[in-house]
Amino acid sequence: MKLSQFNYPFSLDLLAKYPSDFRDECKMLVLHKDTGEIEHKIFKDFIDYCEEGDLCVFNDTKVFPARLKGNKEKTGAEIEVFLLRELNREQRLWDVLVDPARKIRIGNKLYFGKDDSLVAEVIDNTTSRGRTLRFFYDGSYEEFKDTLFKMGSLPVPKIIRPEVEDIDTERFQTIYAKHEGAVATPAAGLHFSEILFKKMEIKGVDSAFLTLHMGNAHFHNVDVEDLSKHKMDSERLIIEEEAADRINAAKAAGHKIFSIGITVLRGLETSVTTTNQVKPFDGWTNKFIFPPYQFAIPNALVSNFHLPWSTMLINVAAFGGYENVMHAYEVAIENGYKFGTYGDAMLII
Repeated sequence: MKLSQFNYPFSLDLLAKYPSDFRDECKMLVLHKDTGEIEHKIFKDFIDYCEEGDLCVFNDTKVFPARLKGNKEKTGAEIEVFLLRELNREQRLWDVLVDPARKIRIGNKLYFGKDDSLVAEVIDNTTSRGRTLRFFYDGSYEEFKDTLFKMGSLPVPKIIRPEVEDIDTERFQTIYAKHEGAVATPAAGLHFSEILFKKMEIKGVDSAFLTLHMGNAHFHNVDVEDLSKHKMDSERLIIEEEAADRINAAKAAGHKIFSIGITVLRGLETSVTTTNQVKPFDGWTNKFIFPPYQFAIPNALVSNFHLPWSTMLINVAAFGGYENVMHAYEVAIENGYKFGTYGDAMLII
């Protein structure tokens, strides 16, 4: 498969600027991957496609306030720092993106807060945009982390809206978000409400959770035509033994395994035994899935509608079949579906 095959007529009008009024009342396009049949539903109808004993696997990562606004020393020029991941707790080192990047060099000091109460120094240039910052703070680690996050805002993509609003505090997180560490939200999980979880419980549909902290991999464009040459940035993945056991038991019993989002899809396929079982995992994954690919674990997928040429769209096409998925995107556009983080959902079953 080539990158150029994953294009479609995209415009910014397709993007949802705000979430639906209620989490489980967005549109849901249902694609039957074996036949190509398409249905148009509301997301709360998801329960109708589940049977007793089926298992939904969720990513319980939690988005932290990764976007900071500050000023450069001497010139006072405004800069934006996007926190990606903590590199060293004791030394308070962070991997970040800086914008504008062209004038930020090693040794520059950056100031944050109304009284410049937080200072950082650039100690490394890793890419044209990436930097390593050392933060200076007199106080405990907990006080530093609290101060850092209070100064930040949630990283709602600017392509959706330039500024974060009050609604994002709740709706940019899944209701089951638990482990802080992501700079992008697992969008497919945003559609699950307390009511829908209760309906799943009543019907006997089980749940399992893994943690995949979405990082820089979601900001890098695919810049090679040959997909086999694309390298994903590594992201932290944790699959506990209890979750692995629950997934394997449901699979062995012949029940459907629903992957709730692309991050779950990648996480599950990262840690697979030769007998097609999930094994516990605590490490890093740079798994990139593209067609053709034989999936070992999940046989159903919930996903949002993704941008052209994105790794997420390519992952979805690997699961649902290239022709099926690209046709489904055409149908979605024709029927007014909304795309992106706050957009509508697609169930591939």
